[in-house]
Order: sequence, then structure tokens, then C-alpha cells
Amino acid sequence: MPPAAERVPWRWLAAGRASRSLVLVVVFVALLLDNMLLTVVVPIVPTFLYTTEYEGANSSVAPARTEPAPPALKAPPFSSMFSYFDNTTVTISGSTSAMKLVNGTEISPPSQTPATSPPPPSGCPEGKEFLAKENIRVGLLFASKALVQLVVNPSVGLLTNRIGYHIPMFIGFVIMFLSTVMFAFSGTYTLLFIARALQGIGSSFSSVAGLGMLASVYTDDFERGNAMGIALGGLALGVLIGAPFGSIMYEFVGKSSPFLVLAFLALLDGALQLCILQPSKICPESTKGTPVFTLLRDPYILVAAGALCFSNMGVAMLEPTLPIWMMQTMCSPKWQLGMAFLPASISYLIGTNLFGILANKMGRWLCSLIGMAVVGISLLCVPLAKNIYGLIGPNGGLGFAIGMVDSAMMPIMGYLVDLRHTSVYGNVYAIADVAFCMGFAIGPSTGGAIVRAIGFPWLMVIIGVINIAYAPLCWCLRNPPAKEEKIAILSQECPMQTKSYTTQKPLRDFPLTDDSDVEAENAE
Repeated sequence: MPPAAERVPWRWLAAGRASRSLVLVVVFVALLLDNMLLTVVVPIVPTFLYTTEYEGANSSVAPARTEPAPPALKAPPFSSMFSYFDNTTVTISGSTSAMKLVNGTEISPPSQTPATSPPPPSGCPEGKEFLAKENIRVGLLFASKALVQLVVNPSVGLLTNRIGYHIPMFIGFVIMFLSTVMFAFSGTYTLLFIARALQGIGSSFSSVAGLGMLASVYTDDFERGNAMGIALGGLALGVLIGAPFGSIMYEFVGKSSPFLVLAFLALLDGALQLCILQPSKICPESTKGTPVFTLLRDPYILVAAGALCFSNMGVAMLEPTLPIWMMQTMCSPKWQLGMAFLPASISYLIGTNLFGILANKMGRWLCSLIGMAVVGISLLCVPLAKNIYGLIGPNGGLGFAIGMVDSAMMPIMGYLVDLRHTSVYGNVYAIADVAFCMGFAIGPSTGGAIVRAIGFPWLMVIIGVINIAYAPLCWCLRNPPAKEEKIAILSQECPMQTKSYTTQKPLRDFPLTDDSDVEAENAE
């Protein structure tokens, strides 16, 4: 093979590593797999725990109840009984309604039937008390991922400032792969809990490093908004595929099958990262980033983080509680428990891609304000559903509105750092991910307890009202001042520009020449 032909793959690889589009593809795939694993367990865990713990315990206890010898006058648990008086054999069913035959006379034993509630409708699971307790256990299991991610995120933000984004991104892939394999072969609640917590560590590395990498590669605010919208589309697609994929595979193939498929896809993602990102290369930031605690004292960053937290808290509360509520009230089969989230996932995919572009034109503050209001209204409508079809409208509106908020807030986080702090993005996207994780930590962990105390409808009322009440705070993001100048540079008429706020004069949308100021003054 000629030397020139041998160099072609290396040239392609070098060109790929310099391409912003391929970096976007890597982040897209990482977020896709992370969120597929996030949601694929939603329909599996409640039914898996019910099958293994409640039904398994009852099936083992039921035969044991027939072992003790019955007291006098009760029907013995034998299949037949021989009478020595008239040599007749009487078949006994073993139930309390069985009849004895003594000297040819039928004697009915005393009724010992305990007072029990009527059996549930056909297709509905038994054990309402078990399901009520399971709300809390499933909520804690789902929240463990976000709680761990909450703790790890600040450390990952500092790590990316020191060694760059490539190595943390690859570490996230390795941990995610291990978590997926552990999910596939876990058969107890404890192992599932550990696998979910391990996923939180991997997700922290992938999301913080991925979003920070995008913000550093796409420095123009408009391009950054579009790139964030596409990356969040990967997140949305993962949410879209995860729950229906998990419920169908679990119903018709088995528990391990969806996780093994995800593990194979994760290996492909790792190979892609090895080719594009050079995870052995240390690339520290050239400038020191703003400390996390300084960013946390910025009120505008806190408002944006709060919008991310509360809008996602609604769907986080639905994940553990909605499938169990459907099992109790709608007698839904397994495959419907995941399909109920399909409208939210599809509309989230549409919302993130649509408002990645529109939010910059209409004003990101307005986009997030409307989105949070719609989130609250949609959550209030969820308990009104009587069957799975009644969930299409509320869940669809919920996903679309969360897409509006996420696609507006993620670019704003990077823009606020450009405007008011040092343009190093690891720490601010660690804060954004912390806000996201707080929603997914507080939501499931408190949602199960609230459902058990006051019921599922009141849970939806509480989180819906919180979102509607928080929405007006997004107005504060309409005109955030530059820290150096304390002047407003963000408005609907003037699109946001980055790294161009060093003078007291109004910003312009075009490159300036040496004589442009003179020309502008003459024009005025």
C-alpha cells in the first residue's frame, strides 16, 4: 500500500478531532445513552420488585398455611375422608365451607372466614399496602442516582478545569458501562440501588464534561444555543426511547435484555470517544475559572438553576409514582407503564430542537417563563386521566414545556458566565447539572412519601403550583447586567453576543473596523 494511502485514515482522524460537529455528535450520543439508562428502569423496577418480592413471598407462604393440623370441627386439609360408621368416603376441599358426614348426616363446620376486602378488579395487582410502601422504596432508588450526581458534580467541574474535558468524558463512559451491566444481572433491591448510584457518578462525568466541551467549542452565543439544543435533543431522544423500550423488552424478552443492548451501544460510544476525543490527552484551561461558590452567589445563575430544578422536578416525581398509580387505578399491563411517558418524550424532543433556535429570537427569559407555566398546568391535569389515553395531553404538554425551559436555560448559563465571570464553563455546567439533579433527587424521594400521605392527585397539585409560582422569576433574566459595567445588554431587539462587552457603547451585530466609530457618529 502506498504511503499516501496509509495516511488517509490518519488525516481523516485528525480532521475529525478538529471538527466541532463531531464533538457535538460525541456529546449527543453520550447524553442519549445516559438518559436511555435513566428512563429504561422506570417501567421495569416497580413491576420487577412487585413480582420478586410480593408475589414471590406470597407464593412461598401460601403452601405453608396448610401444614398445621386443623382444630376440631374444621374441615381437615385432606383430599378425602373415610367414615367408619357407614363406610362412605366424602371428598373434602379443605375450605371452611366443606361439609362433614357423620352417621349419614351433613354437618357444616363453623365459619372461620376472615373479614377481607373484596378482590381487586381483573388485571389489577393485589397488595395495595405493598404498592403504597413501594412508592417510597422506588422513589429512593430513582433518587439515588441524582443524589450521588449532586455530590460528585462540583468535583468534576474542578477536574475539568485542571485536565480538560476529554478524560472525564471517557471516565463517564467506563462507569456508565459498568452500571449498565450491573443493572442487567441485579436481582435484588440492594444491587439495583448500587447500580443506580453508580450510574450517577458516570452521568456526572459525562454531562458536565460534555456540556462544558460544547460551550468551549461554540463560543458564539447563537451557535452555542443551537448546539445545546441539538445536544439536549440527544437527552430527549434517550428519554423518548428509554421507557417504552424498557417496558416492551421487559414484557416480551426479559429483564436483562434492554440493559445488555444499552451496554453494547455504550461500547460503540467508547470507541467513538477514543477516535475523536483523545482521552489520554490532558488539556487544562488556559485561564482559571470562576470558583463554584462565587458562581453560586450570582443571583442570575441561581434563578436559571432554579428554573431547571423545578421544571424537571415535575417529571422526576412522575417517574416512580405514575406507574404505581396506573397499576392501582387503571389496572395497566406492564407495557403501558412505559408507553405512558411516550407523549412527554416525543414533545420534549420537538421542544428542545424547536426552541433551540426560537428561544434566541423570542427571548430566552420569555421562553422559560412560558415553559414553566405550561409545566404547572400540565401537572395539574395529570390526575384527571381515567386511562392511558387521558395521559397523552398532559404528558405531551409537560414534555414540550420542559423542552422550552431546558433549551433556553442551558445556553443562558454559558452566556451569564461570559457576561459576568471568566469564560470557563466546567463549573457553571456543574451547577446546571446540580440543579437538574436536585430536581431528580428531591422529586422521587419526597414524591413517594407525599403520595402515601395525601395521595397522587395532591402531589401533582403541589408541584404544579410551585412551577406556576416560580415562572415570573424568569423575568429577572431579561436584562442581566454585565458585572464590569452594570449595564443591560440583553433584550429582545438586541441578540446576545459573547465576549464583546468591554466598552460603554452599545453592542453591534457586525465586526467593527478602525473607522467604524467615526462612521457611526457621522451617521447619527
